[in-house]
Amino acid sequence: MTETAEPRARRTHILADLTPLRTSPAYRRLWFGNTVSWIGQGMTALAVSLQVYDITGSAFSVGLIGFCSLVPLVVFGLYGGAVADTVDRRKLGLFSALGSFTLSLVLVASALLGVEHVGLLYAIVALQAVCFALNAPARASMIARLLPAEQLPAANALTTMTSTTGTLVGPMLGGLIVGWWGYRAAYTVDAVCFTASLYAMWRMPSMLPDRKDGEARKRASVLDGLRFLGTRPNLRMTFFTDLCAMVLAHPRALFPVVAVLWYGGDARTTGLLVAAPALGALLGGVFSGWLGRIRRHGLAILLAVGSWGAAIAVFGLTRELWLGLLFLALAGCADTVSMVFRNTMLQAAVPDELRGRLQGVFIVVVAGGPRLGDFLAGSVADLVSPAVAVTGGGVLCVTGVALLALKWRAFARYDARDPQP
Repeated sequence: MTETAEPRARRTHILADLTPLRTSPAYRRLWFGNTVSWIGQGMTALAVSLQVYDITGSAFSVGLIGFCSLVPLVVFGLYGGAVADTVDRRKLGLFSALGSFTLSLVLVASALLGVEHVGLLYAIVALQAVCFALNAPARASMIARLLPAEQLPAANALTTMTSTTGTLVGPMLGGLIVGWWGYRAAYTVDAVCFTASLYAMWRMPSMLPDRKDGEARKRASVLDGLRFLGTRPNLRMTFFTDLCAMVLAHPRALFPVVAVLWYGGDARTTGLLVAAPALGALLGGVFSGWLGRIRRHGLAILLAVGSWGAAIAVFGLTRELWLGLLFLALAGCADTVSMVFRNTMLQAAVPDELRGRLQGVFIVVVAGGPRLGDFLAGSVADLVSPAVAVTGGGVLCVTGVALLALKWRAFARYDARDPQP
């Protein structure tokens, strides 16, 4: 190896592993389509919030947008997983993406016609959540069929970069476009972005679930998926550890308060606090090349979730803004590592005929956990103080993970070379 090739090889091991994009054209199209559509959805989410506020002038009305999306995600998350284990996942992904695209066109039409009705916007947000709840399990279940098992950590790291990029770039672009050209322009760009996801699904090969001959025509049951999860301790631990982080140590709801009380800031300071974990998560994905060499996925999840809790606990003790942003970014990076390995275990250790239903449970946990965390953090902050809510939550997260690790010790020994659910 030449002298210039060695540093290049080291950089390759540190930076995100692009092997899945190089080896699988179908995965490459899926990833690109999702990345573009996530940015468009981030733009629309901000544009809808701004439009609701312009119409009502009420922060409460803006807050109801989250409720309108949460309920369909929780209700249809499990159902979408069962559907993904029954029908051709390519068709389910295509038709649900087409539904989201149609709803984007409705937003464009309403803006062009000057329709300003909050109820219409709420209904569109709720229906978009239904389409997402049907699309996400199908899409996630496809990845394990498109790639070999050894490439799944790299693929999941790339997926986290997709969602994080949408979270960071989408709202920023949405704010600029709404400010310059109005809501109709933002909604139109989102509709155009969605065509990338439609194209990716259109080009995807047919992907019926692998089922036993005797179950070929049997409709997948949500209860069967939950029973399977109830008898698989390693898979249960992926959900338990995530709930420790999202319910016990999720200080997002307190960012507006701590921005003023701790840092003497304003709305811009709150924006920085919100962006810091997302930026850390994005950097965790960019520098994820080393994750593919990790085989003890259970141990990696325990350490990552514990690191999240520790970083949040220290954040609660900081009173320098730069230091608080640093620890929030470290927490976001730890969350990326945890998510990569949790997704990989769900894809590698679950039989194909059950992957959709387990991904449905994943959606419910991811959607519901942070909302419960917001409620808990806000309640403790009101009863005691924001510092106790943040630091105490971080300590409880670390403690909870430690207790779970002691209770189910086999989880730390989970080996990717022999995935046992």
